Amino acid sequence: MSTPILFLVTRPVLSSPPAEDAGFVQARADAPQLNVMDLGVTRGDGFFETISVANGHPQALEPHLARFSHSASLMDMPEPNRTVWRQAVLAAIAAHERESGSSPELFAKIIMTRGVEGTGMATGWVYADEVEDFGAARRDGIRVVRLDRGYRHDVAQTSPWLLQGAKTLSYAVNRAAVREAARRGADDVIFVSSDGYALEGPTSNVIARFGNRIVTPQTDQGILAGTTQASVFEFFKERGFETAYERVAADLLDEADALWLVSSVRQAAPLRSLDGREFPVNAALAGQLNAFLLARVK
Repeated sequence: MSTPILFLVTRPVLSSPPAEDAGFVQARADAPQLNVMDLGVTRGDGFFETISVANGHPQALEPHLARFSHSASLMDMPEPNRTVWRQAVLAAIAAHERESGSSPELFAKIIMTRGVEGTGMATGWVYADEVEDFGAARRDGIRVVRLDRGYRHDVAQTSPWLLQGAKTLSYAVNRAAVREAARRGADDVIFVSSDGYALEGPTSNVIARFGNRIVTPQTDQGILAGTTQASVFEFFKERGFETAYERVAADLLDEADALWLVSSVRQAAPLRSLDGREFPVNAALAGQLNAFLLARVK
């Protein structure tokens, strides 16, 4: 098991004062680093991104950084210094390879919080580590259940203060949903709106194939715009499929020819069952899709 590589980001936002360092410094991942009064700890008041790294290349780094800035905007936090965050990610990847040897798959997680209460100064850090083995999920598929998120599909427009569409640190509900899935004998979840539309997974986007059409729920429903989902659309477009962002009725998923949950680290996991309904898994297609995703170099 590898040791995570940690960099503290000393200039996380554009308004950070000048410093002698590059804006980040390496620190021990196994030593205390975070103030217990940090609002990221006491309130979950912050946001993050997780970036897949294959053969030393961070995948979709610029879209991740753009989404990082979007989360800051939704949360009324200062604009992240993308130059510093970009260089910190690259430094963490390089340091992991130096200290732990090369690994075909890593992830880099970037985290920014509102900082220690009362200081008005954001806290930031980056760490890189090895990815767990998702071979079985990518090859054989996963069992999924639908769970009601409890909001209408238009909640992002009607109630923007609920921060749907921001990748916040407040993941207690998402983790609770995964535990509920396990209680139902499943591996993961597709959230549905209270008025009957398919949304996303706790950590993933939904992809459905209907004949020659590849569809994902449109992002104006409080859904994170998926970096991996965009690459999945590229894969299918190259093979002659039509791709579309649409409102997808939750019940319509039962009529799909194939379903996937896609995310930055697990990549593309085909569904082998949804609420107990079996779906055929095309192992060859799953292999081709994941090979395409892992081969990305930007």
